[in-house]
Amino acid sequence: MLNVAAYHFAPLDDPHELAARLHAAAGQAALKGTILVAAEGINLFLAGEEPAVRGFIDGLRGDPRFAGLQAKYSHSTREPFAQLKVKVKAEIISFRHPAATPLASGARAPAVDPRTLARWLEQGGLDDEGRPVVLLDTRNVQEVEHGTFAGALTLPITRFTELPAALAPHREALREATVVSFCTGGIRCEKAALWMRQDGMDNVLQLEGGILGYFEQVGGQGYEGRCFVFDERVALDPQLRPQVE
Repeated sequence: MLNVAAYHFAPLDDPHELAARLHAAAGQAALKGTILVAAEGINLFLAGEEPAVRGFIDGLRGDPRFAGLQAKYSHSTREPFAQLKVKVKAEIISFRHPAATPLASGARAPAVDPRTLARWLEQGGLDDEGRPVVLLDTRNVQEVEHGTFAGALTLPITRFTELPAALAPHREALREATVVSFCTGGIRCEKAALWMRQDGMDNVLQLEGGILGYFEQVGGQGYEGRCFVFDERVALDPQLRPQVE
């Protein structure tokens, strides 16, 4: 089975119409998983036979609004989802800070690519200007228990909406660092980075593609454990192999 995780910010005038169309297309392709649609874009986790998954993503990219959608793939020996769910939400990931999207800010938060981050870690946790790099985990405590980057700043949160309050005690200590926010696939660290920069922390970058993108490009360098995923595979190792087959 081929598994795909992807999200894309794009203004949608009629999320319900798109949700219905995607539900029909995914159902026809016998895909299972979750598709979230909101006025700000889409967020999806799907699995199925490889040609069907790739065909669905190609079809989605055929819509000019999603031409730039970046997908992260992994394999499993069985279907990790029980059913197909397509939902219309207020946000594609709940954060409750309306300006924390590229649509509101006019641009994405600056990003660091996985290979550059791996190089920074290799050179002692310093960026190219010699500033200390602090990795900020924007995921919840359940996810962190399965693994995170060595030395990362983790927060005692159970929901993404709790991040701003949990981060407050650390802000002064982060002032002189290059802060790299990260999450599973990129959406939470993108929203978090935008919010932090809007809130005066102009030293924040997002990890492009999140942990899964990092695993895909450079493996597990600097990462300890596995990456929790929200399906029956439980967690993936740096080779993108599931904990549960």
